[in-house]
Amino acid sequence: MIGTLLGIAAMTYAGFALVLYLLQPSLIYFPEIDRALAATPQQAGLPYEDVKLVTADGVTLHGWLVPAANPPRGSVLFLHGNAGNISHRLDSLRMFHRLGYNTLIVDYRGYGNSAGEPTEQGTYRDAEAAWAYLTQTRGIPAASVVLFGESLGGAIAAWLASRHTPAALIISSGFTSVPDLAADIYPYMPVRWLARFSYDTRAYLRATTAPVFIAHSPGDEIIPFRHGRALYEAAQDPKHFLELAGGHNEGFIFARASWAQTLGEFLQAHVAIPDSHQTGKAADIAATGMRKPGR
Repeated sequence: MIGTLLGIAAMTYAGFALVLYLLQPSLIYFPEIDRALAATPQQAGLPYEDVKLVTADGVTLHGWLVPAANPPRGSVLFLHGNAGNISHRLDSLRMFHRLGYNTLIVDYRGYGNSAGEPTEQGTYRDAEAAWAYLTQTRGIPAASVVLFGESLGGAIAAWLASRHTPAALIISSGFTSVPDLAADIYPYMPVRWLARFSYDTRAYLRATTAPVFIAHSPGDEIIPFRHGRALYEAAQDPKHFLELAGGHNEGFIFARASWAQTLGEFLQAHVAIPDSHQTGKAADIAATGMRKPGR
């Protein structure tokens, strides 16, 4: 009898482990949550340009380029989290606009109006394509480009920062790695052996030389606060840690004033303002094809 129960328990455990292994993509990516665009920057009072990018492996991505008032202080490449799409980040676009930065925000493959299906290597290619668009197509110097990643986007932004030299790297509500986070969620499963995804933010941070800004809330119910502290410890100087408030998706809302002020001061200290020639190029962002409020 005991042997039978143990056998059933072992089979159940093995079955659950198999489900975790096979269903990992659906546990990490949530592009199906409100895939349709809910609003545009224009509806938030911001001018913008629709942008289409093609990645190195031929996937077409959709994004928005929101210009700051001329002259801009720099440009932000915004890499969002694992759920929703670019239309759910309008508050952040407003913040960067008020701080004086152009913002390029792009949906990963399989999200919003972007083609394809999300994969780890695919999201890295998506970020690389967005970086190339800003630094090559638009001619913005790397010293004026800030990488901003929220949650999953923090890992992608850190990966990009480890390969290039941006002006700064900002990670909001990030995790150290997928296996680390999975071990927190499923403490009784051998998730480190089962993990098919890495997103090793901590390792990427150790290879990053840009100034780093980490923001995390002790009340984050999805990614424990210790992940944010561990990322801060892994980063090289100069670096800054901002303690947020509220849950995983509300930290920005609860700490809106201090978040904007502290982040703005950090960026002013580390982002190179484009010279007159590059400022002219950045100003071109607001020219041809730009949609403005009220049009």
